[in-house]
Amino acid sequence: MEFNKPSFGVLDDVKVVYSAVEIAAPTAAAIMAEWGADVTWVENVWTGDSMRDTKWTKEMERRNMRSISMNPFTDEGKEVLRALVKDADIFIESSKGPVYARKGITDEFLWEINPKLVIVHVSGFGQWGDDVQVNSAAYDLTVAAYAGIIAQNGTQEQPTNISPYLGDYINSLMIISSSLAALHRVEKTGEGESIDLAMYETLLRVGTYYMMDYLNEGIRYPRPGARHQNLCGIGIYECQDGFIGLCLYGVPQNKYLLEEIGLGELWGSEEYPEDTAALWLSGSKAQLIEDKLEAYLKERSKYDVQRDFVANRIAAQVVNEFDDILAADHVKQRECYIEWMKEDGTSVKGLNTFPKFARNPGAFWRPMPQLGQDTRDVLMRAGLPVDYIEKLIENGTVKTNEN
Repeated sequence: MEFNKPSFGVLDDVKVVYSAVEIAAPTAAAIMAEWGADVTWVENVWTGDSMRDTKWTKEMERRNMRSISMNPFTDEGKEVLRALVKDADIFIESSKGPVYARKGITDEFLWEINPKLVIVHVSGFGQWGDDVQVNSAAYDLTVAAYAGIIAQNGTQEQPTNISPYLGDYINSLMIISSSLAALHRVEKTGEGESIDLAMYETLLRVGTYYMMDYLNEGIRYPRPGARHQNLCGIGIYECQDGFIGLCLYGVPQNKYLLEEIGLGELWGSEEYPEDTAALWLSGSKAQLIEDKLEAYLKERSKYDVQRDFVANRIAAQVVNEFDDILAADHVKQRECYIEWMKEDGTSVKGLNTFPKFARNPGAFWRPMPQLGQDTRDVLMRAGLPVDYIEKLIENGTVKTNEN
């Protein structure tokens, strides 16, 4: 396996160290690694990252990384961590509230060795606030529940989770954007930054569209199920051979749809004048429109509907299953899925890197390493003497895959 990262990508000169498990923070680091960042993955000495329990997902989410297995909370472990971040640009940790600070790894402790370091604390509920909430265990489902985003989804009878792990993956993008925004500022000022990234607050931002109506007018829209909260013709509809997603909006689009489903007489009426851009569910004919649209779609193929609606400038898309995605010519032409070799020499298929940078494209230079596979190499790169590294291995501060 390669140890020296080749030069590529828009983050080629950025060094990232992270200590976290599962999805939100690690995926942020993984994407930055795909964009060229040099990423070191700090895994605990007990079980390593729980993502290793997955059979296939780990192969995509942990590409392009070096793995060091260590306990950062012993006195020697703290100094090893400082050695790892002394020339890093970004350090990301994910824990339950201010665990790192309580164990003596404060921002100031890290800034002593690297004043320009961007430190990102990822947690469910933040570093400060209500003590019970801050110190509560958190997964993407529970932070989504707390943020009210789950309450906005599902049916009137029951809310539903935002799967699969959407709360984590949305937060991954927030971690990336806030880290790079802070790094941009550091380049201007030379002063490091600390980011308190509470996952529920990211989801508050995601759920703000209808929350604004509630905050300012007390409007509480019902959970829409597969449809829209307040507009006709938006949502998931059943066709003769499957499902289609529709987003109906615009004057010519509304005129076409009403005529096509047999309600052309409504167009130009007092309730639906010829400049009507939105068909509101509050309208007296809204249920009639929905009923007619449902009946119309159930008699037709989803592919015919998509072709006809798109030709008339209505956003319409067949709901793709996995097989549909992989068979799509557009997906193939853009090389959305690729195949690479795992560390054991067998092949694995997964996503390519996104987005597509024209001049400095992302790339993959190594598969997921074994737990602690790079411990010696990482410590040597950090400038630690060989005899000291052996001492750290002997006393259990760090582990290698040789142990």
